[in-house]
Amino acid sequence: MRSIKNHLMFILPLIAILLGIEFYLVFDRTTASYEKGLKDGYSMLVVTTKPVTLNDLKVLNSHIGSIESIKRKNIVSQITQGIGKESQDEILKQLPYFYDVRLDEYVPIRGLNKIKQDLESSTFIKRVETFGSSYSSSYRLFSFIKFILKLFIFFISIVSVFLIVKQMEIWKYEHRQRMKVMEIFGASLMLRSGILFRMAIVDAFFATVLTSAIFLYIKFEWAPISGIDILMQKQDELFDMNDMGLLFLSSLCIVIFAVYSVVISNKGVEE
Repeated sequence: MRSIKNHLMFILPLIAILLGIEFYLVFDRTTASYEKGLKDGYSMLVVTTKPVTLNDLKVLNSHIGSIESIKRKNIVSQITQGIGKESQDEILKQLPYFYDVRLDEYVPIRGLNKIKQDLESSTFIKRVETFGSSYSSSYRLFSFIKFILKLFIFFISIVSVFLIVKQMEIWKYEHRQRMKVMEIFGASLMLRSGILFRMAIVDAFFATVLTSAIFLYIKFEWAPISGIDILMQKQDELFDMNDMGLLFLSSLCIVIFAVYSVVISNKGVEE
């Protein structure tokens, strides 16, 4: 019973870290599609003095993804109702060219301002309207959520690592006699600490399996009936089998760090 308790005291903090890592992976995947939606739904208006092509604008800034010409005749017909055709033709000649410009990726506010500056630096571009207020509010909210999540995962990880190290010190104390005897007979540090590495690696494996099982349950059992649109629509992104390998690698790095941080000191092994 004591042994099970000791293992749980090691596994639970490790699971807390792995849950944080997996939550971030899921968040990153789901928000990637959200970013794509923001990018696809966003466009800027570019007014030019002559017809331009996509390459003309790409030379000014590489983030230009596509352009679509806004038909000037439609604009003239709306503002010249009741005016003769000759007058309409004259207005059409004086009218600049309008383009609906879209980006190739979701860029920060600073990048959006840079695109506007690069385009406006051209002699054939009269004006660039970025509609920055709506874009800015969406981007800042999105960035704030990401920052809060990273901060939360960071603090949870710090606390959990301390708990793991403390539990490793308990294990080292429990096996101090065996390790002391092996040290007397000239065993290397790695060899006499082998029991700690084996226990830590086994617990890392179980922590990975349990974390993966939680997210597999969420993906296949809970998400379809949750009634939460984003979970139901993004069900495939809630867990990827490749995540299991990443989680196990992360847990190995954590436990190896914990073992090394304990075995290189004499704390907890003295009689």
